[in-house]
Amino acid sequence: MEIIELLTPAYEAAWLPWAVQYFFLAGVATGAALLAAACSFAPAGSRLARLTPVVVFTLAIAAIAAPVSLLADLHQPARFWHFYAHFTPWSWMSIGALLLPAFVTLSLALCASWWLGRPGWMRVIAPLLVLSALTIVVYTGAEVMVVRARPLWNTAWLPVNLALTGWLAAIGVMFLVERFLPQPLRPQDAALQLLRAVALTLAGALVLATLSWATLGLVTRAPSLMAAARLWSDFPVWRIGMLLSALGGVAVLAVLWTGKTRIGCPYYRVLLGLLLAGSAWAFRWALFMSVQGVPKFGAGLYLYTMPLGGDGLLGIVGVAGLCVALVALASWALELFPARPASAAAA
Repeated sequence: MEIIELLTPAYEAAWLPWAVQYFFLAGVATGAALLAAACSFAPAGSRLARLTPVVVFTLAIAAIAAPVSLLADLHQPARFWHFYAHFTPWSWMSIGALLLPAFVTLSLALCASWWLGRPGWMRVIAPLLVLSALTIVVYTGAEVMVVRARPLWNTAWLPVNLALTGWLAAIGVMFLVERFLPQPLRPQDAALQLLRAVALTLAGALVLATLSWATLGLVTRAPSLMAAARLWSDFPVWRIGMLLSALGGVAVLAVLWTGKTRIGCPYYRVLLGLLLAGSAWAFRWALFMSVQGVPKFGAGLYLYTMPLGGDGLLGIVGVAGLCVALVALASWALELFPARPASAAAA
C-alpha cells in the first residue's frame, strides 16, 4: 500500500481588511455622489433639496476616508507614485489611480459649492461627478471581476452587486449621520421617507439581480454559480454564512417595508442605518476575505486568522475612528461656519 501525502504551502492573503474598508467607502462615496448630483437640480423646498445637507455631509466623509484605506492597502503607502511613474493601461488598478483623484476632487468641489451657497456651480459640477462616479463603479468592479482564477469573482454580476450594496450602504450611512448635522440642516420626516423609498427601490433591484444571477447560472451552468453550489454542499461554514446572508436580506427588506409609519423614530433610523451599512460591509468581507480562503486548486479551505495589528483589527478600528473624526470635524465646521444660503451667495 502506498501513502501519498499532499502538503499545502501557506500563502499570504492578497487582499487585506484594508481592501474591505476601501471598497465599502468607495461604494458609499459613489452612492452619495449620484444622489448629490440629483439634489443639485432639485427645486428649492422639495424633499430632494432638503436631503442635500446630509447627502453632501456623507459624500465629503466617504470621499476623504476611501483613499486613505486604499493607500494603507498598498502595504507600502509611499509607493503610490509608482502608478504614475510606471503607468500600465491594461491594469484596472493603474487606471483607477487616475480615476480616483478626479472623483475625489469633483466630490469635494461639489461639497464646497454647496457650503458656499453656489447652486450654479453645483449644477455645472454635477454631470461631471456622475460620470466620474460611474467610472469608479466600473473600475472597482472590474478590478475584482478580471481575476479568472476565482469563479466567484469572475462574473459580470459582481460589479452590479458591489454597486447596489454600496449605494444601499450610502443611504444607511445617511440615516446614521443625519443626527450630527446642525438642527436647521437636518432633513424632515418627508425627506427621510424619500430616502427610505430610494433604499427600498435599490433593495428590490438587488433581489432581482441575485435572482437573475441564480436563474441564468442554472440555465448556462455558469462557473460562479457552480462554485457557490459546491461551497454550499461541501462546507457547513459557507452554508451557514449564505443562510445568514439571506436572513439579513429579509431583515433589511422587512425594516424598510415597515418604515412608513416609523421614520420619525430616531431608534428606527439607527437600526435601519446599521442594517444597510452593516450588510454591505459583511458582503465585502465575505467577498474578499472568505473567498480567498477557497483554494484555486485542491480541496478544503484555507484558514485565515485576522491579525490584531494594522493589517487586521487595528486597521478596521482605525478606519472607523477616522470616519468618526471626520463626522465630528465636519459637524463642528458647520456649527462654526454655517453653509451660506443660495440667496445670500447671490447677493
